[in-house]
Amino acid sequence: MYLKNKSDIVKYFNSGCKTKNKLQIGVEHEKFLFNNNSRKRINFSTVLKIFNYLTRYNWKPIKEGRNIISLSREDQNITLEPGNQIELSGAKLDSLHLACDESYKFLNELKQACKHLNLKIMSVSFDPMSNLKNVPKAPKQRYKIMTKEMPKNGKLSLEMMYQTTGTQINLDYTSEKDFSKKFKLASNLAPLSIAIFANSPFKENKMSKFLSYRSKVWQNTSRGGLPKSYLEGMDFEKYADIVMNYPLLFLEKNKNYLSIKNKTFKDFMEKKIKRIKYKRPILKDLETHLSTIFTEVRLKKYIEIRSLDTCEWSCHCAGPAFFLGILYQNLNPALDLIKDWRVEEVLNAYKEAPTKGLNTLINNKSLLEWGKIFLKLSEEGLNKRCIKNKTGEDESIFLRSIKNILLNNKTKAETSIEQFKINKSFNFLYEKN
Repeated sequence: MYLKNKSDIVKYFNSGCKTKNKLQIGVEHEKFLFNNNSRKRINFSTVLKIFNYLTRYNWKPIKEGRNIISLSREDQNITLEPGNQIELSGAKLDSLHLACDESYKFLNELKQACKHLNLKIMSVSFDPMSNLKNVPKAPKQRYKIMTKEMPKNGKLSLEMMYQTTGTQINLDYTSEKDFSKKFKLASNLAPLSIAIFANSPFKENKMSKFLSYRSKVWQNTSRGGLPKSYLEGMDFEKYADIVMNYPLLFLEKNKNYLSIKNKTFKDFMEKKIKRIKYKRPILKDLETHLSTIFTEVRLKKYIEIRSLDTCEWSCHCAGPAFFLGILYQNLNPALDLIKDWRVEEVLNAYKEAPTKGLNTLINNKSLLEWGKIFLKLSEEGLNKRCIKNKTGEDESIFLRSIKNILLNNKTKAETSIEQFKINKSFNFLYEKN
């Protein structure tokens, strides 16, 4: 089906609506891998060795030309980021227990591959050691285009591509009204996400003066940020307008990526692109375009929350648990809490949170105080869901690391800074094999 106008995009978003008893959660997370001897980031030839090892766990290779660029297993995908970061894009599942089991299964498989190849996994959100120019590049076509075009409108775009990792949370909506509420709340909570999950304080072997340098980078990335309109309220038509007027970065044609300049998706729908013989987009083209919008929250056929630094395995599911409990069970009480937040104040907090962390203020309260309030809502929500694992524990068990952060008023970034001052090295950041 060809997309001809805005209503076709709105229809696409409407097709994502789920019934209340069918709401699911998906988790995506990225990891840095280093050579254990040289302490350098892995190159593409090492990636291929990892992929080859993982095929013993029933992962199937996916090629782009001659290069294997990803793996798939059922509804999961292992993908390759621009600087050879490894990402698991998990399936949409019925509970956080299932999503976390999926993640830990993959992480254990990756750990076995790393043992075999003498590699180390690092769960931080900005590469603490490598210089940008020395990061090995992945040979994916879209990344070549992005490397050339992205820096034109965002001075830290290449650092974003090659030196950051993150955790993304995918949550469903039941209707356009439900989407609007969840999208507004998730957008307003972006500063809080940055503050609680800050885990990227280093750059090029020293402290960066940021708790979340990753967030600083993303705020200075082309096609990223936190638009004011997201905080004020969004519906499918408004988001479709954004999508239509967003410049095209590239198009996929016959398994090749074509760089497209000075054209929008609206131009594409109106058959104004000569390079593809004035054809209209299909759904796959829309999905490709949506994946090039790098804002803190974005819409596909689900809501994707993107403002969290990644963390070590022990807190991997904390962020997903936090948002799941609030957005699925305590949405209206949470919205009531932010009704007096001024947009300008949230945007200012968004800019300050990468540096000030939990000391950042919104509406005369620190993000530490707000964190405790929203944590209580989340825990109540997860208790209310009452989805238990085999040992009888509900999903609130995944909030423990957040509780510790808020109880001690100390983020993972601040703990790491303390350890770095003592150890004078980053060995403590590697995951144990």
